[in-house]
Amino acid sequence: MLRRNLIKAIDFVNGMKKIQRLNYGRLLTYKLKHTLVAQKSKSEIEREIEKLQDLNSFTYRSHTCGELRPVHNGESVTLCGWVQYQRMSKFLLLRDSYGVTQCIVNNDQINFKDIPLESVVKVNGTVSLRPTDMINNKMSTGQIEILIDKLEILNTADKVPFNLRDHQKPKEQLRMQHRYLDIRFPDMQKNLRTRSSILHNMRKFLIETNGFVEVETPTLFCRTPGGAREFVVPTHYPGLFYSLVQSPQQFKQMLMAGGVDRYFQVARCYRDETTRPDRQPEFTQLDIEMSFANLDNIITLIEQLLYTTFPKKLPIPPFNRITYTEAIENYGTDKPDISYDLRLKNVSHLFNNNEKILSAFVLPYPEEIGKLSAKYKDKINELKQKNNVRVILNENISKEVSNDVKCDIKNIVGENKSFILALGDKEKVCTCLGEIRQQLAVLLQSKELILINKSPQPFWIVDFPLFIEGDNGLETCHHPFTAPHPEDLHLLETEPLKVRGLAYDIVMNGNEIGGGSVRVHNADLQEKILQMLNIDASKLMHFMNALRSGCPPHAGIALGIDRLVTIACDADSIRDVIAFPKSHEGKDPLSGAPNIITEDDKKYYHINIV
Repeated sequence: MLRRNLIKAIDFVNGMKKIQRLNYGRLLTYKLKHTLVAQKSKSEIEREIEKLQDLNSFTYRSHTCGELRPVHNGESVTLCGWVQYQRMSKFLLLRDSYGVTQCIVNNDQINFKDIPLESVVKVNGTVSLRPTDMINNKMSTGQIEILIDKLEILNTADKVPFNLRDHQKPKEQLRMQHRYLDIRFPDMQKNLRTRSSILHNMRKFLIETNGFVEVETPTLFCRTPGGAREFVVPTHYPGLFYSLVQSPQQFKQMLMAGGVDRYFQVARCYRDETTRPDRQPEFTQLDIEMSFANLDNIITLIEQLLYTTFPKKLPIPPFNRITYTEAIENYGTDKPDISYDLRLKNVSHLFNNNEKILSAFVLPYPEEIGKLSAKYKDKINELKQKNNVRVILNENISKEVSNDVKCDIKNIVGENKSFILALGDKEKVCTCLGEIRQQLAVLLQSKELILINKSPQPFWIVDFPLFIEGDNGLETCHHPFTAPHPEDLHLLETEPLKVRGLAYDIVMNGNEIGGGSVRVHNADLQEKILQMLNIDASKLMHFMNALRSGCPPHAGIALGIDRLVTIACDADSIRDVIAFPKSHEGKDPLSGAPNIITEDDKKYYHINIV
């Protein structure tokens, strides 16, 4: 047995040496042909070998369909891919995930007249230069073509429901129904590979540079009180259910208690909430937690992580910070898009004599836009009713307020500005104008009346309130495990709505791409906060016991990978960067899920459909 294992080990080592020799020769030949070798040493070339990806290793193709160039002229090659186009049984375009190559029949015995588009074929042939007048500079392989010696059909495609052409893309619903075809589009290929690259680089940054430990935590767990609505999972034990975790929050804090002081995970999370363009019922986040860390420590870590791994150029850290109050008062939202300069102005002091008016804010905009169309007025009316505030358009301002107030507002916003005035509860007024601001920006951009900074501008929102007022008492602004600001601890029992939390969100291009906080690590303080939120601490005894066991101070964050990759890829929706997403209704057009279960399953899981 020992001898046999030794022989296997020797064979493996010899095999690896052979691969290294082949790669060395392959790289050297490639470099020489491209005249890029400038007297490099063997060690320099070997370092380049380590960086070189052989996309054809362990396959029976010799090259990809995006790889061949004039330097390969005369070489015998083997390509595999899908038939994208064919004409007169003499000419076809072969496509794979890396590009397109033109292939020409070089043998009267070969006939591909009846091969349907999107069939998978293997082509053996010789690389040939295209005639000068037939070079296609729009193709990476446009200077060469393959003279086919042999063609083998690997799998014949039935009639596909749509053509894979960018200028003929079908509606999203049909593409999602046949997602396996949609993924073949070059932009989907690019998005998925960009996503993979970002996650790979994040892992390298965290593990290799900063010593973090990747730990997988369960997705089947118990219900988390006080959070988002969770999916329940029935079991064969009568009346007992799991919940799919909305995040690994409790697990990662218990890992801190366990001494895993630098944790991360690319985590799948689940929330049974209304689907939005930037949200899915299941999503991916980069989850991070660190012991003996404060707010500034986590923020600095994430700034360096993003600056190092994000494929687009970001500003040099530190990123800007604004408070929650500044965000609401200037932009009407806690995730503002600052790529354009439209800011709210507080004019409440002009209405001090009117006891019915709590707050007044205006949204200035260029007067060149003129009167708003009926379409925009209808939208503004909807937002006004939704937020229950009074909104006065620029054209009606003289009818609704005194001339003195109008002149004072003009002095504040500027003579060349029109404005929309909103009156009422401060939070609702700012929220309403924030939503109008987004609508107005689209209109101004279409008329080229506003400058848009297209480069990513990440910044932090800090000093969130720890609590907000809900329908049934206090609610948490982030989650119940967020630590209160130490300067506001004295207000916790007397004026809880004035207490700030040690929470932080990072925003980019109007999207919240991450959020976190310093955690409560003291069990008595955690119990008090749960009590204020009317959450039964007995349902979290496992967690409370972890805090009481000598849990160190800790802080963490979760980055939304789907949103982050969407920005990196300039995609229209997070569905464009997820391999198999759910629809805007939270359903799976591909399989039809969610769907019904059998009577036997209902019986086994003790389920009765009401």
